[in-house]
Amino acid sequence: VCYIQDTISCNNSTIVFLLGGALSTLHPECEYIFQLERDEQHCLEYIAEHTNKSNNGCVSMWDAVVCWPNAVTGETVYRACPDVFSLFKNTTGLVARNCTSGGWSKPFPPYHIACRVEDDLLETELSYFATLKIIYTIGYSVSLVVLAVAVLILMLFRKLHCARNYIHIQLFITYILKAVSVFIKDATLFSSDDTNHCTLSTFACKASVIFCHYCVMANFFWLLVEALYLNSLLLSSLYHMHCCMWGFSLLGWGVPFIFISLWIGSRMYFEDTECWDINEKSQFWWIIKGPIVVSIAVNFMLFMNIIRILIQKLNPRLIQFNNSSQYRRLTKSTLLLIPLFGTHYMFFNFLPDYFGVSLRFCIELCLGSFQGLLVAILYCFLNQEVQKEMHMQWLRWHERSYGVVSPVAKCSQMDTPF
Repeated sequence: VCYIQDTISCNNSTIVFLLGGALSTLHPECEYIFQLERDEQHCLEYIAEHTNKSNNGCVSMWDAVVCWPNAVTGETVYRACPDVFSLFKNTTGLVARNCTSGGWSKPFPPYHIACRVEDDLLETELSYFATLKIIYTIGYSVSLVVLAVAVLILMLFRKLHCARNYIHIQLFITYILKAVSVFIKDATLFSSDDTNHCTLSTFACKASVIFCHYCVMANFFWLLVEALYLNSLLLSSLYHMHCCMWGFSLLGWGVPFIFISLWIGSRMYFEDTECWDINEKSQFWWIIKGPIVVSIAVNFMLFMNIIRILIQKLNPRLIQFNNSSQYRRLTKSTLLLIPLFGTHYMFFNFLPDYFGVSLRFCIELCLGSFQGLLVAILYCFLNQEVQKEMHMQWLRWHERSYGVVSPVAKCSQMDTPF
């Protein structure tokens, strides 16, 4: 029993890191602890059913690891190692007990031999999951800092204030909140190796899980807003876009709040178990996952529509000289958006949660943690308007400091595609 507990505990400190960025997953070590509890319950039910039956040999028993059935004296019973060991290897060994006149013999071979787990395997898993945690921690940290700088730039420079940059700012904020929520969740659930997060159920841990889910959901919906805005630019007049800002804000922040509130009520009244972070078999999880899957599908269709429209508008026979530069710049911006907005989500979100777990963790935790950094670089620091405005501010500062008026500062004008 101690061997099994030590083995789970050793792997516990590695696998739990995965919850930091995963949207919906069951702690692997919790699943096997719960499996042992279910096995114990089934065994106790079996023992209760066979208690009154006469037996001249050994009675059934639960030894905290395996359920041993009734046996006659002289019989040897073989049982497979618990399913918990399939977490570490594909095959498990067999354990046997002899039924003697004095009762059950000790298990042979002992559990720590029959159900042995190689130390190299544990060290490999430890290294793998520890590396994942380091990568996504670095990714979210760097993204958080860069995104915060990008938000400040877009907010401080008055000439950069426009509907497009307003939407960019909201998207940047969702990436910032997502990174913060991951750190808060890790600190709350996995602050100590001694914390039994399988049964942890406190207000702080539930609040951190709720905040994390809301930030992730808001991020997906602001990605959808970006796609809707781009379609609107291509299909309608720009002068009517300001009236849509309130609608976009309600879609990006309000809709996730509604679904999160429904999920909170459902968990509170019907499934108030653990820390609300185990959703694998929960029917209420679709209150959150369903809208996200729909937003991803709609987002993907909108981007396909953007490509279709741009191909038509960039037809050399139809394009006009006055707006050719505008559409080419818009095409460049849109094509840069497509790899970031939903391509890998389209692949994973329509597959079962257990499909490609290792690959999913690598993409969602490692690459996903740097997604905010890429968005900030592409849509702020590499943006020509931002670069020109920062250059202008530097020239003005140079003029005030040294009294030199640059010819570039006099003649420069903002060049915006919208």
